[in-house]
Amino acid sequence: MSYQAHPSAIVDEGAQIGSGSRVWHFVHVCADARIGKDCSLGQNVFVGNRVVIGNNVKIQNNVSVYDNVTLEDDVFCGPSMVFTNVYNPRSAVSRKDEYRDTLVRKGATLGANCTVVCGVTIGEYAFIGAGAVVNREVKPYALMAGVPAKHIGWMSQQGERIPLPLEGDGEYTCPHTALRYKLMGDKMECLGE
Repeated sequence: MSYQAHPSAIVDEGAQIGSGSRVWHFVHVCADARIGKDCSLGQNVFVGNRVVIGNNVKIQNNVSVYDNVTLEDDVFCGPSMVFTNVYNPRSAVSRKDEYRDTLVRKGATLGANCTVVCGVTIGEYAFIGAGAVVNREVKPYALMAGVPAKHIGWMSQQGERIPLPLEGDGEYTCPHTALRYKLMGDKMECLGE
């Protein structure tokens, strides 16, 4: 086994888990799940069958990643955040054929106790604040907060707020990474160094 799993974890036969990943106490990974390398699944995490998780993904305690959720590389899922996969659930009505796909793009952060309603895409390096409820698409680098989540600013790849308005040439240079950012209409773009 090229990953570490606590003795209390249940990893169903057939699950794929990449090298260097850590599976902590009371985790359950279903048989058809695919998890990349160097991931961390905190205590009491559940990973469904039709789930794809990239490399270096951090899933904190008490998170259930249900079927039809895809997490790209470097995604952070804060403690007790929530995914859904049925838009209008009823106990007496089977809707397993109505699961909606949820895609969380590279580098995005999902804050503690936030909820991601199924069927949305969260853009790369977006930042969802603690307790927010996401029920629509989120642009790359967008900072979202509230119920329902509203766009309140922009975040860098470093996870720091980009100050607005942008000065001079309309660009912002991150003091930690030297990456340059530019607001193009209603979209933030990373221009590189």
